[in-house]
Amino acid sequence: MRIARREFIQRSVAGASGALVGMVFGAEAPEKTEYFDPCAQVELGKTKLKVSRMCLGTGMRGGNRESNHTRMGRQKLEALIRGAYERGMRAFDLADLYGTNPYVVPALSGIPRDQYAIFTKIWPHRGGIPEAERPDADVVVERFLKEIKTDYIDLILLHCMSSEKWPQELRKQMDILAKLKEKGLVRAHGVSCHSLGALEAAANEPWVDSVHARINPYGVKMDGPAEKVAPVLARLHAAGKGVVGMKLIGEGTFRDDDEKKDGSLRYVLGLGCVHVLNVGCENLDEVDDLAKRIRKVPLKKV
Repeated sequence: MRIARREFIQRSVAGASGALVGMVFGAEAPEKTEYFDPCAQVELGKTKLKVSRMCLGTGMRGGNRESNHTRMGRQKLEALIRGAYERGMRAFDLADLYGTNPYVVPALSGIPRDQYAIFTKIWPHRGGIPEAERPDADVVVERFLKEIKTDYIDLILLHCMSSEKWPQELRKQMDILAKLKEKGLVRAHGVSCHSLGALEAAANEPWVDSVHARINPYGVKMDGPAEKVAPVLARLHAAGKGVVGMKLIGEGTFRDDDEKKDGSLRYVLGLGCVHVLNVGCENLDEVDDLAKRIRKVPLKKV
């Protein structure tokens, strides 16, 4: 059927007007996709800590107060820390085991202490550090405060829990840390876990404010397969505990595999229960690459 020229123009104008109205009022506009911001400040469970989603780890191949980070030398490590801060990282993960306590505050000289968070860890096991003695947590924290050059520690962890009975075995140290928290020397306390049993114990332990947990979709350098670890992380999150994901890149196993890096970030962020991504980047190119990949993941609120 033929349409007269005038009628064709009228119909065209009406259609364009309708489309314009849809654009103006959002009736036809597609929903805008939001993406994760690696530098966004997120609440770490109920700890009252607010930290950047991306955290710089410093324990790559760590042990005996050394790591790949300390082995690069003070100048390079402090430049890495400063550069990470300038890119928006506001959380730095240290440990006695890594020997990295003394580096962050000097690297961030001139920046107010309340502008970034320091996580560090007490090593309570045999071996691992040079001394045979394992003083109580109050003695260790006093040393840490002097090493770090700070008046308080944002988050302190009992490092590398593998026993499912760690809450009974380390109750004395937990009680000491709770008292230090009351005094303001420690803002939050928790554990890093290296077994599924230890992780499950953390989910059931009221003392735990936050947990460092190994998570990626491939089961590499983890406490168990992802399908068993992820539900425990969900329980931790539901209980109001902070969840810091580590080993996202499999301790560097797939640092050169773009597909696996992207897959891991999509998986971990998509779980909706991991607050902070803790990755031991060893140079600023890796920091930039990680941030770029996080920004490609569609946002899911945690």
